[in-house]
Amino acid sequence: MAKSDRYKKMFVVSWDQFHRDARELATRLRDRGPFKGIVAITRGGLVPAAILARELDIHLIETVCISSYNWKNQNELRVLKHVEGDGEGWLIVDDLVDTGTTAKVVRDMMPKALFVTVYAKPKGRPLVEEVIAEVEQDTWILLPWDSAVQFVEPIVNSKEEG
Repeated sequence: MAKSDRYKKMFVVSWDQFHRDARELATRLRDRGPFKGIVAITRGGLVPAAILARELDIHLIETVCISSYNWKNQNELRVLKHVEGDGEGWLIVDDLVDTGTTAKVVRDMMPKALFVTVYAKPKGRPLVEEVIAEVEQDTWILLPWDSAVQFVEPIVNSKEEG
């Protein structure tokens, strides 16, 4: 089975829904700080990091840059930029945790940080302390920055051939 065939379902997230979910994550984290700063896992962690930074009044944001996905295929993981230190007092943020491959690398870099994601799948869920929504492993999470809204013709205008 090709890696892209492992996704049987799609979980579509709008900008509004993502913003609500990220704000809910901030609410859950409010009493767990203060944090020295946020470490966003790029690229997916940049948007939730911005929302959490605003809601938790955090002004220091670092990035761990990791490349592994090409649309629905997970390729070889490459660390492009890392952060020094063991993570004590820091908040690590990503949009989602899937298989846990990326999360394991970042967790090894910063074992004392609090690691959160907005969404999680079962294989990666044990690696993060807080999530907002969990979805099945065979579900592709289509985030708003990976999609576009477009016009769809009304059903009445389509003619069934036959």
